[in-house]
Amino acid sequence: MVTIKDIAARLEVSASTVGRALADDPRISAAMKQKVAEVADEMGYVANRAARMMRGVSSNLIGLVVPDIRNSFYSTIAHALSQCLESADYQLTLSETDDDRQVELRQIRELTSANVAGIIIVPSARPHPDAVRLLKLTPHIQLLRKHSSIGEQWFGIDDTQAIYQATKHVVNRGHRRIAYIGGIAELPTGAGRLKGFRDALRSSEAPSNAVEELGPPSSMDFGRDALRRVLASSPRPTAVVTGSVQITQAVLEEIWATGVHVPEELSVVGFGDELGFRWWGPGLTTVSLPVSDLATACGLWFVHQLKLKTVRTSPYSSISPPTLIVRGSCRDHVETQSLSSPSRRAVG
Repeated sequence: MVTIKDIAARLEVSASTVGRALADDPRISAAMKQKVAEVADEMGYVANRAARMMRGVSSNLIGLVVPDIRNSFYSTIAHALSQCLESADYQLTLSETDDDRQVELRQIRELTSANVAGIIIVPSARPHPDAVRLLKLTPHIQLLRKHSSIGEQWFGIDDTQAIYQATKHVVNRGHRRIAYIGGIAELPTGAGRLKGFRDALRSSEAPSNAVEELGPPSSMDFGRDALRRVLASSPRPTAVVTGSVQITQAVLEEIWATGVHVPEELSVVGFGDELGFRWWGPGLTTVSLPVSDLATACGLWFVHQLKLKTVRTSPYSSISPPTLIVRGSCRDHVETQSLSSPSRRAVG
């Protein structure tokens, strides 16, 4: 195995000079750092990460902590971040929490014990106080979800506007009995999307009958069960708006299984623009979200702050706008019945 002493002998400098150059020590000139890097690469030098950790030196690892990698949001984010960070000589490492704050705490403990350079996190609804404490000791940035206890640096999507656009679309097409199937309001994304749904109904001059089904945003079972309840309610909604990618997928599967005709019997507006959504049935009208661009922007900003060593200095927010994609899953509706007051259900 090639050592620092081998590189030093090749360059005819001291081992301490090589070590400092590899650690990006400001006392070493840029020219010398370049020479050391070139020779280290030529000789196949691999840093002893364990030794660096024992000395308290940060690794080149950046942790990504997400609820569920099966959600295409997070797999897209992981891919975009990996490419972005690799170009800056950082390596992404992935942790899943299943939205369990105890698991989240364990993952954060493992990452901080490995002296990661930083953590990018999609936090759970109620982060553990010990997780918050550890994050405050480590450069970090929140992505998609924002929890005030963790800090004020965040890259996200305008969740309220996303569902406002979706709901306003069906309202403008004459629908008044409208169901919303989305994530729990305890999550900041869930609260923002629910607000968008309610704001769109309030902005309508005509009275509306709303059905709200709230549950785990990553649960396909919840999405299927919620749609069954929506279809069984009386009067039955004529339109449904969904509030997460996985809930959208579950709703589409259940519609297909039950033989409901879209848009003749039920108009549907989804969340996210998966490749299959444009081919589903008549083509799914949905809210498109710039997830890959958002992740890349987050990664570039985070790396820049790490280089400047200013990650924790001031609040920063970047909010990306959604775009409504209109396809064939919605049609105009003419109300012929009187409307009752809104009904709301929350499923934990």
